Amino acid sequence: MNEREKMLAGQLYDPADESLQTDRLRAKMCCFKISQLPPDQVDARNALFRELFGQSGTFHIEPPFRCDYGDNIKLGDNFFANYNCTILDCAEVVIGNNVMFAPNVSLFTAAHPLDPDKRNSGLEFALPIRIGDNVWIGGNAVIMPNVRVGNNVVIGAGSVVTRDIPDNSIAAGNPCRVLRMLNDDDRRYYFKNREF
Repeated sequence: MNEREKMLAGQLYDPADESLQTDRLRAKMCCFKISQLPPDQVDARNALFRELFGQSGTFHIEPPFRCDYGDNIKLGDNFFANYNCTILDCAEVVIGNNVMFAPNVSLFTAAHPLDPDKRNSGLEFALPIRIGDNVWIGGNAVIMPNVRVGNNVVIGAGSVVTRDIPDNSIAAGNPCRVLRMLNDDDRRYYFKNREF
């Protein structure tokens, strides 16, 4: 098993592996080119994102954007990420349809051993992140490794999501926890029970 295969399998792997370094450099160069484009060069920017992710689809991502590899990120249709999105995609990151990220949202699949000797050896591991359809993640939220965010979920700003969040829920906090389930009031009102 090579280091990339170990990485994607959730095993300890060596991130200093030459092949992985080459892959990360490719992603960094692509992200650099994206961030250097003038704001009106949307088509050129999207072409670079498609090259980075290795897929097509409908999305709008505001630079700057950063990732480790890019090709481990699978986007559904109608994805929006505001400024300063970071996705450490050492494991697969699957994002559903109609997902919105506010500014400074970070997804971290990468992790390090708790044992200091193993950690100091430079080995690390990564676990996947899955985000369902129709999800809104608030600004400065962090999604940690091995987390599944269900469908129709709202994650509050500043949350640190360390465990799975069920469908149809509103969750917030550090650590993030479910505050309540979506209900009929959420169809009538769009902000804290206020009608405008």
